[in-house]
Amino acid sequence: MTADRFSRRDFGRLAGFAGAAAVLTARPGTARATVRTGATLPAGGRDLWRVTGPMLRGLEDFDDTVRAFMQERSIPCGSLAVARGGRLLLARGYSWGARATRDTGPASLFRTASVSKPVTAAAVLRLIQDGRLRPSDRMTDLLKVGAPADPRLAEVTVARLLRHLGGWDREVSGDPMFEDAAIAKALGRPLPIGQDDIVRYVTARPLDHAPGTAFAYSNYGYLLLGRIIEKVTGRPYAAYVRDAVLAPLGITRMRLGRTLLPAAGEVPYYSQYKGTTVMDPSGAQVAAPYGTFNQENNAFNCGWLATAVDLVRLARVYDGVTPVLSAASVAQALAVPETGAARGRYYACGWHVRRTDRGPVTWHSGSLPGTHTLLVRRFDGLTWAVMFDQRDDPSGEPYRDIDTALHDTADDMPDWPSGDVTGTRL
Repeated sequence: MTADRFSRRDFGRLAGFAGAAAVLTARPGTARATVRTGATLPAGGRDLWRVTGPMLRGLEDFDDTVRAFMQERSIPCGSLAVARGGRLLLARGYSWGARATRDTGPASLFRTASVSKPVTAAAVLRLIQDGRLRPSDRMTDLLKVGAPADPRLAEVTVARLLRHLGGWDREVSGDPMFEDAAIAKALGRPLPIGQDDIVRYVTARPLDHAPGTAFAYSNYGYLLLGRIIEKVTGRPYAAYVRDAVLAPLGITRMRLGRTLLPAAGEVPYYSQYKGTTVMDPSGAQVAAPYGTFNQENNAFNCGWLATAVDLVRLARVYDGVTPVLSAASVAQALAVPETGAARGRYYACGWHVRRTDRGPVTWHSGSLPGTHTLLVRRFDGLTWAVMFDQRDDPSGEPYRDIDTALHDTADDMPDWPSGDVTGTRL
């Protein structure tokens, strides 16, 4: 959650956008609308927005906010879903500019990046709810990780992994999920490395903190949680998540992504940067989204593909009203951790939490080369997910600003429409 707030009216002053807001009106069930912005597009770019998907009347400001944000940063593809009290109010896809070579719609798949963590957390919490796992279970009792360099590794529990209290700190020793070349060199093996190599490498290094004493965001901790799911269930991670978490919610499109092989309906990803591939030992320079990190190794912490609609449906699990998790399980999952809480903010099980006078806000963002995502649950029953196929551009503007912009848009709503677009073909 960003600390500084600015009005969505500031977005309306972006180049050429002020005249576009009144052009688009969409009725419930409308499949497509086109907006002529009049803005200066990249050389060879289109002068038309392509916006697809249903939206209840009265929510046009959400369209304006996302399109202004995308236009300022030259983002080719985006998607937004908004729900309130379990009713889907808006499910939109946005395409803009020369690079948007296909129409983006509500059914388009995006990499979720770290918004995968609430998925993994939900699967772990379901195992706890079913009595197959305990929060106090020690990681070293569940997994064979080899002889640890640090005896404190025995104090790493399932609960601490869920809350990023395992003792690994990427600000101190780096993030092993994205240090493939260094790990390959240390282990004396060629690229690509696998998850077993990462575990072997990290186990042979000391922890940065005693477990349970300091919050430090850890992608590696969620890799371990995914492996715990596989150990306890005897099934592949994705298969268990699909059956225990996704299927009861009617989510059928979500799947694990691949580094170099796009899924059907998956958007392309863009970055202004290139880097050295970690997918083979060639040393080739590749587009940052396609080989500078290993998506398969990061499956459990940031590997899912999803639509924005899938994510708002997934968030419903943490309302405690679905077959996946009971209200008691959710309350336990979102409780204040043993450490790491400050000024009403903390990381719970798979979610950032901020306590406000009006109630809690929970959220998770995700960021990878070519990807920026955000999933938000609010005290007033609102949930939204926004997804982009780019996280950097020459403007240098921060992508996290979409958080404040959407909160401002929601806060400015005079009233909310009744109805539900769930039945609309997405």
